[in-house]
Amino acid sequence: MTVDRCSCRRRKDVTLVSLLLLVLAMALGPTPSSAAGNDWWTPTARPTPDSQINVTGEPFTGTDAEGEVRGFVDAHDHLFANEAFGGRLICGKTFSEAGIADALKDCPEHYPDGSLAVFDFITKGGDGRHDPVGWPTFQDWPAHDSLTHQQNYYAWVERAWRGGQRVLVNDLVTNGVICSVYFFKDRSCDEMTSIRLQAKLTYDLQAYVDKMYGGTGKGWFRIVTDSEQAREVIKQGKLAVVLGVETSEPFGCKQVLDIAQCSKADIDAGLDELYALGVRSMFLCHKFDNALCGVRFDEGALGTAINVGQFLSTGTFWKTEKCTGPQHDNPINGASASEAEGKLPAGVEAPSYDSDAQCNTRGLTDLGEYAVRGMMQRKMMLEIDHMSVKAVGRALDIFEADSYPGVISSHSWMDLNWTERVYGLGGFVAQYMHGSQGFVAEANRTKALRDKYDVGYGYGTDMNGVGGWPAPRGADAANKVTYPFRSVDGGSVIDRQTTGERTWDLNTDGAAHYGLVPDWIEDIRLVGGQDVVNDLFRGAESYLGTWGATEKHQAGANLAKGAAATASSAEWNPFTSYAPGRAVDGTRDTRWASGWSDDQWLRIDLGSTHLVGRVTLDWERAYGKSYRIELSTDGVNWQTAWSTTSGDGGLDTTRFTGTPARYVRIHGLERGTNWGYSLYEVGVHSS
Repeated sequence: MTVDRCSCRRRKDVTLVSLLLLVLAMALGPTPSSAAGNDWWTPTARPTPDSQINVTGEPFTGTDAEGEVRGFVDAHDHLFANEAFGGRLICGKTFSEAGIADALKDCPEHYPDGSLAVFDFITKGGDGRHDPVGWPTFQDWPAHDSLTHQQNYYAWVERAWRGGQRVLVNDLVTNGVICSVYFFKDRSCDEMTSIRLQAKLTYDLQAYVDKMYGGTGKGWFRIVTDSEQAREVIKQGKLAVVLGVETSEPFGCKQVLDIAQCSKADIDAGLDELYALGVRSMFLCHKFDNALCGVRFDEGALGTAINVGQFLSTGTFWKTEKCTGPQHDNPINGASASEAEGKLPAGVEAPSYDSDAQCNTRGLTDLGEYAVRGMMQRKMMLEIDHMSVKAVGRALDIFEADSYPGVISSHSWMDLNWTERVYGLGGFVAQYMHGSQGFVAEANRTKALRDKYDVGYGYGTDMNGVGGWPAPRGADAANKVTYPFRSVDGGSVIDRQTTGERTWDLNTDGAAHYGLVPDWIEDIRLVGGQDVVNDLFRGAESYLGTWGATEKHQAGANLAKGAAATASSAEWNPFTSYAPGRAVDGTRDTRWASGWSDDQWLRIDLGSTHLVGRVTLDWERAYGKSYRIELSTDGVNWQTAWSTTSGDGGLDTTRFTGTPARYVRIHGLERGTNWGYSLYEVGVHSS
């Protein structure tokens, strides 16, 4: 075939021009997602009718110049709490295949005027009467002070994502006792059954959003099961969703009359099941003491009501004692009157409590410690909010002994005196969604610690969590939110949010639903300044930093496990052995115990010389008040690596400059009790 030279040259010229235009377009034109003529953040098949989002502009993608993700983290939310507590405590759904009219409707018993909205008037006061109609009028709900109506409709969560949120922790939640005593329910009160359902619905919501965007994996709502997956999702500009669990009797671990109703096998099976569901963080106790740990009390009349629930669930009321340190549980304030007391059996009364005894006597049980160590083995993060200070102290001791960073305080239920220990481990702290003024004040109290450890901050909205949310500051408030405003990254414009016939304004409506999270953050900026918001904008990175460090954690080799051990003495008992080797056999079911005098020692032969930099001592009740950690290469010449005169028992972690040693000696100088010295386990580590 003969080729026309002129025709060929024209084609080459056209090709060259096309390439030049393409390069110019790539250099000067919009981002690739927009260049394709498709706003990737806008669904192609949103249901009609539906809620408006009222945010314009492309969500930011990628990382900052230092390679860190940007964005906010909500470390504590309950997307599907409407499925908890028997299914009729919180009314309305997060989404519905039948559309918004089906999703955002009230519980049947709330019609026609709320007369039977029992939980509503218990939590809000008044008579509970309200307009039950949701879509499209929303006259009375959702509202900042209505604790019984859906606040997490998926499109409202979408608005928060568009406003800059990049991580959301969806805590699967329920409470079997609340379910059992509430009048209206349409399903079992079994807690694990509810947890499984809520996990399934979270995956169903992901598929529901994907369908709007054209198929699997294309939507903005992405469930993630590891930190690198979360980073990739955020790099795409989408929302990384983490599954957590907050329930009162995980794995069926309740206790009745102080007798555990679960076993170690139940805990292992439960943790394995939750991990397979995608759960990566969880609470071990919530509201009621259980077989794993004691709780941090609620206050006043609410505290009395929950204490009644504790009795109905466990057969025992809370027991208090004087606190031994600066940390304390919430005061119960005596026996404040509560309608819940009418649920008690005849002749049983809720106790009163001394004002100077604010700590729960119950800490982390042996089963609780087993669960904590089981979470560590699975690289899961422990939520310490709601745990008694005694339980938190022991959990932090365990983590510090192994340098384990996976600890989270997600919604202001931790004593603030624990904050530095959490940060020191590499953990993460978020504050409850208080009003902007209160939020800023609390954020400022811990600002110096965040700067010291170079970490960001989070918030826990706890929506659908029966807690109450920021009230309106008023149309005439100083520094009120002015609509429209720009997102923190500057790339989006956010206007008042409209759903159906109702438009919400944070100034006059408060934080009525999840879609107003960006408005609340703008209120924080106006009230407290840019610094607080900057810390929040670093929150996603810090949360993922904690998660990633947890995943990568490797337990250090215990050089003492199985080593030869000798001691100055061993307590004699005809039924069991307290020999020195019992402190290095790798189990807390045995222990070494000395004679009942002060000057005693336990010596461990590591077999060869190692670099020793950390020793952990797990004391029985007979602990050392004054003792030394001594090291030797030859078993003759000793040097003191660490010492204390104020030991208080529990689990001690001693750290010191790495020193070559074959022999490690724990030298007791003064006992903390009338007994001798007794150790469940001694750990010796290089670092």
